[in-house]
Amino acid sequence: MRPGECAAVLELLKEHFGYDRFLPLQESIIRSVMAGRDTFALMPTGGGKSLCYQLPALALPGLTLVVSPLIALMKDQVDALRANGIPAGFINSTLTAAATAETQRRAAAGQVKLLYVAPERAELPEFRRWLPSLPVSLIAIDEAHCVSMWGHDFRPAYRKLSQLREGAAQAPVIALTATATPQVRQDILSQLGLRQPGVFVSSFNRPNLTYAVQPKKGAQTALLELLERHRSQSAIIYCQSRKSTEEMAAMLTREGFRAEAYHAGLEAQQRLDTQNRFIRDETPIVVATIAFGMGIDKPDVRLVVHYDLPGSVEGYYQETGRAGRDGQPSDCVAFYSYADKSKQEYFIRQLEDEAERERAQWRLEQVLALYNRRTCRRRFVLNYLGEDWETPNCGGCDNCLRPTEQYDATELAQKLLSAAIRTGQRFGLQHLAAVLLGHSTRKVLERGHEQLPVFGIAQDSSVNELRDLAEDLKAEGLLETAAEYASLLVTDKGRAFLKNRETLTLSRPVQAAREVQPPLPGRRPEGAPSYDAGLFSELSGLRKRLADERGVPAFVVFSNRTLEDMARRLPRSLPEFAQVSGVGQAKLNDFGGPFLELIGRYADQHGLEAVSAPSPDSYRRERLNQEERPPREVSLRVRETGRIISGGASLAQAAAAQGVTEERVAHQLERLVQAGIPVEFWHLLPMPARRMRIETALRASGNELLKPARELLGEDYGYIELRLVRLALRQRRAAAPV
Repeated sequence: MRPGECAAVLELLKEHFGYDRFLPLQESIIRSVMAGRDTFALMPTGGGKSLCYQLPALALPGLTLVVSPLIALMKDQVDALRANGIPAGFINSTLTAAATAETQRRAAAGQVKLLYVAPERAELPEFRRWLPSLPVSLIAIDEAHCVSMWGHDFRPAYRKLSQLREGAAQAPVIALTATATPQVRQDILSQLGLRQPGVFVSSFNRPNLTYAVQPKKGAQTALLELLERHRSQSAIIYCQSRKSTEEMAAMLTREGFRAEAYHAGLEAQQRLDTQNRFIRDETPIVVATIAFGMGIDKPDVRLVVHYDLPGSVEGYYQETGRAGRDGQPSDCVAFYSYADKSKQEYFIRQLEDEAERERAQWRLEQVLALYNRRTCRRRFVLNYLGEDWETPNCGGCDNCLRPTEQYDATELAQKLLSAAIRTGQRFGLQHLAAVLLGHSTRKVLERGHEQLPVFGIAQDSSVNELRDLAEDLKAEGLLETAAEYASLLVTDKGRAFLKNRETLTLSRPVQAAREVQPPLPGRRPEGAPSYDAGLFSELSGLRKRLADERGVPAFVVFSNRTLEDMARRLPRSLPEFAQVSGVGQAKLNDFGGPFLELIGRYADQHGLEAVSAPSPDSYRRERLNQEERPPREVSLRVRETGRIISGGASLAQAAAAQGVTEERVAHQLERLVQAGIPVEFWHLLPMPARRMRIETALRASGNELLKPARELLGEDYGYIELRLVRLALRQRRAAAPV
């Protein structure tokens, strides 16, 4: 884009979507599309993929054709675009013949900027004949991983989408997906026939998600406890079979939760009704097969549970990616038992095609490697997807949150590798463990393996220890699993380890941590939000009423993040309301009045003032070097807050006593310190080790800005504790001798 075009696109971003800046990679992708270049974009869920074709659609003449596999989602996508003042439409099997004809008429007349169709619709001869009559400027293919048989959601109709160009030869194509291994990426480029495409790959990392794997023994109780912690929040529970989804939903209903089953065996209208109730927050929990979720554009799912094994690591990533699309902390929990593996292997053996059987076995082994590993799960998933992510501790999975110890694994590793070689590398862990532990099983005796020198040489170990070690050796590249029979093979690196008598140090959970699972949710940001929670609740209620009146999901009106910014900024006029993140011109016109009225009434009743915590679009403008500002007069109310805190009260107690938020209390403490008024708040500071990390990040961020420091630390550090530590640093500097 030329400078003028870039400015125009930014104006469209603000006018229709209410944002002042692009997210990472968005601008580069949009530049590629606007230059008329075929483009491939791989961005994680919640990373802003849709804007990469929606903004060019507004800037380009004519119509953008969007191919999406999600019939159930199309209406919500179109409703959201219309709410932003963008003419959009869809054609799918849910429309009557008359409605389809009307949409086609409007599209041909240039009255639609984005037209959504399913891939099966796009391959129909009548659609292909109609396509040349449309002024198509761009073709967007969403969920592009569906084109690849190596992926996890293969749709045969996607393989024919390259033929769309026959009816719109001059239109560039943008293919978008959130999940694709390097092999799948190449397959997408090839199958869609993209011509010298611009390829953009973002990080797969979702820092707001916490990953955990729990044993399936006692899983029902653990699941109920987990749902209780997420009471009234949206959750998806994945089960393998239709029957198990119905049984699980019935059990949860008996236990007092609102839950519904969803699977492909239900009537289409029943599935649609269940999905709509979930999206509109009427049913918080859906128990589903993998048939559910791809069509869910719900940003505030707080919990995703895999009660049974997913079909692949890509599937696991895609399904967990339905949590926390609004960027807020959310949990992804999987339950696993060895019986799940056996069940999956039984189904794999029923596959007649040998190549497909091998692919399925390999995918299963990768899932098991993820579930069984004792090192960072996030790192495994990202590396699997082709991302070089070498951070040893993510701070957001059960393994990284669990205390670990180093131990010398050299001798036991030598024994396991030797057993694999001595038995001909034709057996899995179960048989190797029997040999090493000296168990004279029928299989061991039939093969004469009780005569091997490795028989019984690890009798002081257990099957579980050997299983854990095998997974660690795979992670270290010393062992690998054969695709067809799941036998363990010693790699060249493993043979070198044996030959050169190398040493091996591994990590394992400390003994106390082995006996007690890490608490769930695995991670939560500390401190109160930087906005008034009561106002946010009332804004949510107003949003729900307006959404119900229009027959759309609540997030079509405003996202949670936009409501948070309202509750933080407290706008009192339409110009101020227009500065809220996520408020474009259409929503300003449609919703400004009722939201401003509510905010004004609530702020007056509670004596609120806008807080200066950084909003999503303004944090770069944060100026927090208080020493350079002239001290303001400190009111009696603020002095009273200082007295309450100095008396040993917590932030929550002080906030309750003063009728304000904890964020407001922290601001008042800053004013007291700036004015040189003594206040004892040391009991509010985090533990020493945590405090040291915060101090280091504040110094590294330059001028002690909170937002950059928090980005360095991660999502589990709250703004309030950062603010308090920064305040302590300032007070310490002020007291230091000159």
